[in-house]
Amino acid sequence: MQNIIRLKKVSFYAYHGVFQQEKDMGGKFEADIDIYTDFSHAALKDKLGSTIDYEKVYKTIIGISESKKYFLIETLAVKVVDEIFSGFPSIQQIAIRIRKNNPPIGGLVDSVEVEVVKTKEEYLTQTQDSGKS
Repeated sequence: MQNIIRLKKVSFYAYHGVFQQEKDMGGKFEADIDIYTDFSHAALKDKLGSTIDYEKVYKTIIGISESKKYFLIETLAVKVVDEIFSGFPSIQQIAIRIRKNNPPIGGLVDSVEVEVVKTKEEYLTQTQDSGKS
């Protein structure tokens, strides 16, 4: 069985961007994450320890977003996905969307968004490949 846990509009203030102004002043970001897993056992037993603790997922997103300044939200999204996979072995797939609100692109744009979708198999292959280097 496959189930999905979603966190929507995780909001945070961070200092990611290519321009120095973005790194100095920061801006508002949002993230949506879909976690594909099987929580049927947790649902039967009604036990948090048998499912994905979404407070820990939230703290992972915020922690990575605030710990370092990235040029690209693409990098931020991949880092978050990989960290969540490393902390929760029962996850089968993750889809994350990260939005930068009011990006400095010389025009009026509500936000720019990137999406990363990665399976557990892709994560494990990547982890094995990076160990060979």
